Amino acid sequence: MSMTMNQTFQAIRVSKPEDGGDQTVQFVDLSEDDLMDGDVTVAVEHSTVNYKDGLAVSGASPILRRFPMIPGIDFAGRVMRSDDPRFSPGDRVVLNGYGVGEAHFGGFAQRARVKGDWLVALPESVTTEQAMGIGTAGYTAALCVMALERAGITPDQGDVLVTGAAGGVGSVAIALLDRLGYRVVASSRRAAEEETYLRMLGADEVIDTRELAGSGRPLMKERWAAAVDSVGSRTLANVVAGTRYGGTVAACGLAQGADLPLTVMPFILRGVTLAGVDSVMAPRQRREEAWARLAKDLDIARLNQMTSHIGLDEVPRIAAEILAGKVRGRVVVDL
Repeated sequence: MSMTMNQTFQAIRVSKPEDGGDQTVQFVDLSEDDLMDGDVTVAVEHSTVNYKDGLAVSGASPILRRFPMIPGIDFAGRVMRSDDPRFSPGDRVVLNGYGVGEAHFGGFAQRARVKGDWLVALPESVTTEQAMGIGTAGYTAALCVMALERAGITPDQGDVLVTGAAGGVGSVAIALLDRLGYRVVASSRRAAEEETYLRMLGADEVIDTRELAGSGRPLMKERWAAAVDSVGSRTLANVVAGTRYGGTVAACGLAQGADLPLTVMPFILRGVTLAGVDSVMAPRQRREEAWARLAKDLDIARLNQMTSHIGLDEVPRIAAEILAGKVRGRVVVDL
């Protein structure tokens, strides 16, 4: 695959006046001369809209660290040119994190130029479309499941709670945990509306987030052996307070807030572990392990059922909807 340097490609560009005015979102035609430095150029085939992308495109939070910026924190595609000996033209690759779409031009464009260190070769069985059906949210879910496994959490120890269950992280986490034999309790603020969907993914029980979103007690009834939380704030505090003796909570998000109003009681009286999960700067070995696990353990039929597709022009609309909690599962951007 090749193209000349003066051919154009489509992209979303976010700009902001130097005087600190509101940011603007434009659909533009760019050339490779407009891309940032890197040793691998990728023809982007698919990207996706994550919660962080919603914040970046909408301007709801200062996610973008420079302007103008092409947002999109992940993408999958094929290598066009490479000065990195690990990659050759035609290789299928995926990128998650490393500040791409925040400080370095990201995936909401048909071309990207990045450092080879940021790329992971896709497993043979995973297409670029499926890779973005998984996306950063699904890759993060895999990291969370791996964190529970490292902590020694096994299916026979009891339920695993998944908060934000209808979102991207939650949807993939449910599918993975069910495939691995865990009994899954799904928590969603749209519990009644989403119960059929969540049970299709593998949830054994569905509860309303309101059970966990209020001001709880330092210690609550022991309900689950482990949890995957993408919500944060009071919800995470209550999840920890309701975790059984010796349990582990993998925390990876802050949809409700960045605060954490809890006490040390669950940690010193029940031996609960709070395991932070970072997907942005995770080391290559862990990334490759996560993608290998996704290739092996994620039911592609379920992935397809949780995935919808949009064009680049629909990204701003979906960005607003994902912040409002109206997006189910995964949204793939077809480039």
